[in-house]
Amino acid sequence: MRRLWTTPGFVDPERDRLLSIVLEGLLPNDNPDDGMKNYFLRYRISEDGGRTSVTDQMIVQPGYTPDHPFECIWVGKNSIMIGDMGSRPIRTRQGEILVPVQTSPIGPDGEYYNPGGGLSFHESAVLIGRWKDNQHIDWSLSDRISIDPGRSTRGAVEPTIAQLPDGRILMVIRGSNGGSKDPNHQIPSYRWVCVSEDGGRTWGIPKPWTDTDGNAFFSPSSCSQLLNHSNGKFYWLGNISPNNCQNNSPRYPFIIAEVDPDSLQLKKETIWVVDDRTSDEDPSLTLSNFMAHEDRQTGEIILHMSRFFPNQWFGDAFEYRIRV
Repeated sequence: MRRLWTTPGFVDPERDRLLSIVLEGLLPNDNPDDGMKNYFLRYRISEDGGRTSVTDQMIVQPGYTPDHPFECIWVGKNSIMIGDMGSRPIRTRQGEILVPVQTSPIGPDGEYYNPGGGLSFHESAVLIGRWKDNQHIDWSLSDRISIDPGRSTRGAVEPTIAQLPDGRILMVIRGSNGGSKDPNHQIPSYRWVCVSEDGGRTWGIPKPWTDTDGNAFFSPSSCSQLLNHSNGKFYWLGNISPNNCQNNSPRYPFIIAEVDPDSLQLKKETIWVVDDRTSDEDPSLTLSNFMAHEDRQTGEIILHMSRFFPNQWFGDAFEYRIRV
């Protein structure tokens, strides 16, 4: 089964071109595990608002081949993927495009490696793109970011990034506990951060994210998003829990908060609950798998998210408008 998933487009403000990243894979058994070995990425460039594409090709670093698109990727053995819709591209002030991605590692036997015993295992990275002309981009891959499976059983998943005023790139990463190596969920369910000081090429050691009181907070294994607003502030959208989480749960409440651009900590006094489970709702409620963007006319943050109940396989789609 050939599967393709097109992520929401990104407009390069200097080139006035729409860039879309496409996840593609030929899955032998059409199950999620197949994706760990077979997914790769392609990119599309549009000059007419997404109606047509002037470029639609696989992302391959110069000097490599479609079956071996990057030094660490061999299609059929491991994969390179977009984690979720919060993994949005950015344009740096140096004119490069950074796309946060996740890769699956290869073990000593030359096959996909899952040392954490969870549903999957990944490392994070960024694609670094430089325009060749208005229709093509040269791509390379940054160093990979790893988290010890003893501290995050699914590794470093679904990165989201932003460039800070001083030029550093901040990455916020989804972690996880649980799985066969942590059946009682003893590992703290932290959110993780790391920083690049060279435009995304190399990265510091990932650490548990803290608030401005210096406390690491609990967060379920769920996607999140950094958003650079035109008001000059940086916001993070995601889930925070008062207690240690269990794998993906609970994915509520859903919050928005400011990020301190100097300390890179989450400003505790700005944490605001956008939505939460009510006492009469099923505990399986999932407030996740979302995307946010700034309304260019009003400055509101527009959040698209479904209030989904996995136990009932039911949910309604909502649009939230957040004034900041």
